[in-house]
Amino acid sequence: MSETGSTLPRRQLGRYLREARSALGMAQDRVAKAADVSTSVLQRLESGIPTRLKVRDLQAICDVLELSGDTAEAMVGLLRQAAETSWWHEYGSVIPANFDVYVGLETAARKLTTYQPALVPGLLQIPEYARALIRAVKPEETAADHERRVELRTRRQATVSRRYQPLSLDVVLHEAALRCNVGGPMVMAAQLRHLAEIGKLPNVSVRVLSFKAGAPVGDPVGQFAILEFDEDTGGERVWPPVVYLETFIGCMYLEKDADVRRYYRVLDSLQRAALDEAVSRNLLRQVAKEFSA
Repeated sequence: MSETGSTLPRRQLGRYLREARSALGMAQDRVAKAADVSTSVLQRLESGIPTRLKVRDLQAICDVLELSGDTAEAMVGLLRQAAETSWWHEYGSVIPANFDVYVGLETAARKLTTYQPALVPGLLQIPEYARALIRAVKPEETAADHERRVELRTRRQATVSRRYQPLSLDVVLHEAALRCNVGGPMVMAAQLRHLAEIGKLPNVSVRVLSFKAGAPVGDPVGQFAILEFDEDTGGERVWPPVVYLETFIGCMYLEKDADVRRYYRVLDSLQRAALDEAVSRNLLRQVAKEFSA
């Protein structure tokens, strides 16, 4: 595996394998022996350190860890992606579409900052709003499938509301997202009131980029999220920040310093142009009343 490849898939692969092994209560040497690999290889793999590993050896490790077929396939996909200089996750290709890589990143993050130009971010969606979007994206699925997706999105939101070390969430929401009628007027009114209330939490900031702000960046900016992770005892970040971009056909994860710095500059421009939290809250309530009228 190349040293110049993407570090993020390696870190994700190591994290998933480590969690699976811990769930079974197995020591590294026991897993390594059962999979016929060296303990040092497994240690490097779990730590996200580049190591030469054949696909069949990883599949053997997945078998020992009792991972499902789809999950094992996703682990192999992560191994292959780690050799790429940029990590582009196209739905349904290298990594199975039903294996949500982003959720693993979100769970590990200590802070998530996002700009959303058109829709409310998943972590702040009420079930009715989420359900309307999911039905539109997955019309071929059954109602039961839709509900499972809504439940997953709702469970993800526990990272924001939990008492112990909740996720720090900083959201800049374009005014267009407030006025985009998702699920009907009653759903929108409830969604906007929810945004106004959850923004009162000490770990949550919801600010609106109003139409009056124009185009503060100059170029059009799509949705993005910057994920930041914990620090060690010396104050160094365990993992460097990651920029997550989502498009209609797939997701991209940016790790290079220059790319991440550029998005921090974009974020700074958007935040300086956005309304403050109190004014944003008032606008959310005002638009909610308009939907309720």
